[in-house]
Amino acid sequence: MKQRIVTGVIAGLVFITLLVLGSYWYTGLIVLLSIIGYREYMQMNGFTKYKLTAAVGLISLLYLTVPWETFGGSLPVSSTAIIWLTMFVLLFITVASKNMITIDQVSIILLGVIYIGFGFNYMITTRLAEHGLFWSIVVFVCIWASDSGAYFVGSKLGKHPLWPQISPKKSIEGAIGGVVISMIAAIGFALYAPDMLGIGKAVLLGFVIAVVGQVGDLIQSAYKRVKGIKDTGTLLPGHGGVLDRMDSWLIVFPFIHWLGILTH
Repeated sequence: MKQRIVTGVIAGLVFITLLVLGSYWYTGLIVLLSIIGYREYMQMNGFTKYKLTAAVGLISLLYLTVPWETFGGSLPVSSTAIIWLTMFVLLFITVASKNMITIDQVSIILLGVIYIGFGFNYMITTRLAEHGLFWSIVVFVCIWASDSGAYFVGSKLGKHPLWPQISPKKSIEGAIGGVVISMIAAIGFALYAPDMLGIGKAVLLGFVIAVVGQVGDLIQSAYKRVKGIKDTGTLLPGHGGVLDRMDSWLIVFPFIHWLGILTH
C-alpha cells in the first residue's frame, strides 16, 4: 500500500504539472503513454515476435494519436483513410506471410490501434482546445471522483454484484455511488465557473463520464480475464500498466466529444 501511495502521488504530480503546462509538454506525455499502452497491448496478445505487423500498427497509432494539424503539420489523408490503409496493409501481410500471420491476429492489432489511438488523441485534443485546461481538469476530476466513489461506497455498502463474470469485486451500490460522486464533482465546477458550465450540463457531464468510465473499466477487466492476467503492465509499481490506469480515459474522452457535451 505504501508503494502504491508513493507511486500514485509522484505520478499524479508529474501528470498534473504537464497537464497545466499543456502544448508540447502534455502532448509529448500522452504520445509516450500511447506508445507504452500499445506495447502492453501487443505483449498481452502475444505479438512480441511480429515486428512488421507491430511496426505497421505503431505508425498508424502515432498518426491517429498526434494532432498534427494543431502543431502546423499537414496530413495527406484523413483518420478514416489511415484506418483503411492500415487494414489493407495488415491484410496484405496475411497473404504475403501465407497465413503465418492470420486474419484473426491482424484484426486484434487493428482494434488496438483504434482503441488506443483515438482514446489518447481526444485527451490531447481536449487540452489544446479553447479553455482546454478547464475542460480537461473537469473530465479527469469526474473520472477520479467516479473511481473513488465506486470504491469507497462499494467497500462500505456493496452487497449486489454488478457484473461478477467480469469483475467480481464491483457492486451495483458502488457503481451508483461513483455516478453520484461524479455528478457532485461536476456540479462543483459549475458553481465555481457558472459562465463555463451550467448546472444542467454539469449533471449530464458527471453522469455520462461516470457511466461510460465504468464501462471502460469493465472492458479492460473483461479483456484481462480472457487473457488470464492481473495487470497489463508494470509501469507504475502497485498500479499496473498504462491500460490498467487509463482504461476509463480511453473511452470517456472520445465519447463525450462525439456527444458534443464539451462544446461551449
